[in-house]
Amino acid sequence: MWQAFPMADWQVIEGNITAPKGFKAAGITAGLKPSGSPDLTLIYSETEAIAAGVFTTSQVRAACVDYCRQRLQAKASARAILVNSGQANAGTGKQGWDDAVESAQLLAQGLNISPESILLASTGVIGQRIKMEQLRQGIAPLIQSLAPNGGDKAAKAIMTTDLVPKTIALETEIDGRPVRMGGIAKGSGMIHPNMATMLAFVTCDAAISTALWQQMLSRATQKTFNQVTVDGDTSTNDSLFALANGESRTAAITEMGPNAEKLEAMLTAVCQHLAKAIARDGEGATCLIEIQVTGAPDDQAGRAVARTIAGSSLVKSAIFGRDPNWGRIAGAAGRAGVKFDQNNLRIKLGDYVLMDQGQPLPFDRSAASNYLKQAAAGAYLQQDTVLIQVDLGTGSGHGTAWGCDLSYDYVRINADYTT
Repeated sequence: MWQAFPMADWQVIEGNITAPKGFKAAGITAGLKPSGSPDLTLIYSETEAIAAGVFTTSQVRAACVDYCRQRLQAKASARAILVNSGQANAGTGKQGWDDAVESAQLLAQGLNISPESILLASTGVIGQRIKMEQLRQGIAPLIQSLAPNGGDKAAKAIMTTDLVPKTIALETEIDGRPVRMGGIAKGSGMIHPNMATMLAFVTCDAAISTALWQQMLSRATQKTFNQVTVDGDTSTNDSLFALANGESRTAAITEMGPNAEKLEAMLTAVCQHLAKAIARDGEGATCLIEIQVTGAPDDQAGRAVARTIAGSSLVKSAIFGRDPNWGRIAGAAGRAGVKFDQNNLRIKLGDYVLMDQGQPLPFDRSAASNYLKQAAAGAYLQQDTVLIQVDLGTGSGHGTAWGCDLSYDYVRINADYTT
């Protein structure tokens, strides 16, 4: 079996986005959500940090997306990230843009830093402006709540339909010194590649060049966030930010080499964990689905086939029904736009080989169905994964994608989202 990370050169630690040195975070209830749940998050670096970003490719974008694109093009560094949940501030025209600008200015005044050092993200209902009166009143208590252990509260305050917060922190050594990286994310519906619909924030205390950090984040995104799907819909607000403030006091990484490779592998691992958590928390989902494709013409083709299978409504529905219907898997692989000989196709569900050399094989259908049932009953992000392995028998390319099953609850959640 192909493994994404055959050698883990790091360890999991506590603290998520505040685990790296020099970072604080906060999450409060400012009154932006009608539910009264936490809704305003601040991530803060005590020093200016190198900043990289990846955004939605949608032509309909939230004001915060366009604002941050401009900010990062002008200056690829930042001190703070302000995130509101409850209103997406997408499709809100000039007033939405003005609200974004004012949000950055208010925070800059409160922190006594330049507005150019602030990044913004919003999540919630499209077409609704940020509740600016509540946000204005919330800035001061948000800043006062900043704490070195504030990552958990920050993770909760970015949630919308998420059932659980999504967090991770890792530590490695570079030149004998500890280097830490943490992340939080939100996402549950409107999840599909380019980018998968979500907000995600990564912090790191390594020292790295601007261009290299952006390249690393873009490559990690292709392997992780762009390989998850819940429902085939891409959002207006997708934003992924990564800050590296150099507070580990390690030597600056300016080109690819062993240290850069180690850091990029850890960045990819952080993004992969968050991406999988988003897919598992898909609206109404009962299990995570992992698609591993081998034997593809190249890695890009392997990822395309994996994404197509993971995004198939028929495959997702069959998994929810605990039906080992391999025909749907084969059909999805065949329409992915990748050339292969169907006579070489091999499909495996868990431990059960369903097809080999393009031929269907007899298998214990009841046992295969029980495998799906056991995954639905498994521990969160541990024993709750349905593994589908597909070998195209064509080349050495491979790819992995993640999704979730499609349940009745997905329709229930989204049928009355704004009412």
